[in-house]
Amino acid sequence: MKIALAAALITAGLAPAAFAQQGTAPGPRQGPGAGPTGVAPASKAEIVAAIRKAIAENYVVAAKRAPLDAALAKGLKSGRYDVPDQGELTRRVNEDLYAVAADKHLQLIFDPPTSAELAARGPQADDVEDSPFLKAMMRAHNHGITEMKLLPGNIRYIRYDGFGWSGAESGKAIDAAMTFLRDGDAAILDLRTNGGGSPDAVKRITSYFTAPNTLLVTFHLRKDAPTTSVSEAVPGGQIAAPLYVLTSGRAASAAEEFTSHVARLGFGTLVGETTAGAAYRNEHYPVPGGYVMSVSIGYPELPGGGNWEGKGVAPKIAVPADKALDRALQDAALKLAEKAEGPGKTELEWTAALYAARVTPVTPPRPLEAYVGRYGPRTVRIENGVLIWQRDGGPKSAMVPLGPDLFALEPDPRSRVRFSGEGAVTGAVIERADGSSTPSPKS
Repeated sequence: MKIALAAALITAGLAPAAFAQQGTAPGPRQGPGAGPTGVAPASKAEIVAAIRKAIAENYVVAAKRAPLDAALAKGLKSGRYDVPDQGELTRRVNEDLYAVAADKHLQLIFDPPTSAELAARGPQADDVEDSPFLKAMMRAHNHGITEMKLLPGNIRYIRYDGFGWSGAESGKAIDAAMTFLRDGDAAILDLRTNGGGSPDAVKRITSYFTAPNTLLVTFHLRKDAPTTSVSEAVPGGQIAAPLYVLTSGRAASAAEEFTSHVARLGFGTLVGETTAGAAYRNEHYPVPGGYVMSVSIGYPELPGGGNWEGKGVAPKIAVPADKALDRALQDAALKLAEKAEGPGKTELEWTAALYAARVTPVTPPRPLEAYVGRYGPRTVRIENGVLIWQRDGGPKSAMVPLGPDLFALEPDPRSRVRFSGEGAVTGAVIERADGSSTPSPKS
């Protein structure tokens, strides 16, 4: 399969394959090297002519080509594009394109380095995986894997900002990340800021959660025969840990292909918001003046037909995107607690309670000032509207209300503080998941 160079440069919205998310029309688009240094000047007529040519020769929806061309011609003739700022030009062009096609992959981006690379190599170079430019970009952003951490309850978390792929190096990075997830009792893959990327990266990760030789998707490209993506054997085989995938309206394209596999094949739970609804496969073309034009050249077809264009992929657990991680942690901890015993069960139940309180905050029965004071060697104070618990010389812990006079301590949910006193607070008891406790009168 021919993979466009720019289509793989996706990490953290820093590259051309990132695109506008949900909204009325796309705004300004700038790539990783969007400064004007070294860019040959180009007239607006030259810029618009290159955009029109790329769309006329490659856009996948034949019925939209003429209306798109007319909109661009009108914008040029009317003087709408006579602006000196690159960001403003991309905004105006993208508004006009979106008004006609409502296609979130159809975008003009100002990105001189990528424009130059595409001009030198061609928009559909078969050997793009060997491009030093691509390999350097992938290494600089760790192939889209931007964060890995261990959370309470041995829940493993990865933030994945783009399905980056530069060949074997990206495969190794994904394999290492999946090894980290494999050793967890539950796994969370965060795609909330993932704008897309390569189907090869999607296939690699999906293969860790489904049997080899499973048909994933068929791609219909305008200039090529249909191609299929099929899961493959991966090091260590499938991951058995329960998987949670965090989504948002910013998750798009390849991220939506993956979430479609999660939903259809049932190997994980989607938590968050419905995704962007951008299904088309896009290619990138150089435009004079340091610009890049993203043009939809094909579409994916899931087994059974259809795709997510214009509708997105709905989560199983719907919550605002900023609550998705806490909600997933709550669900994971509760399910793990069902199988646990003894103090381990209590720890997981307390962990779930902490994250539940973060999803749906609890209001304590007293004003926060009522809890402020000294409790033996420990102090309670208010910082930025939050109660803080601190032992003399020790680290600070934010206090999260769980119920009447009961607070969890972040980041370790294995300890709680229960205040007492009729009227005024007179003391506190530190409760621990192992059953021990420490009373401390208020002084």
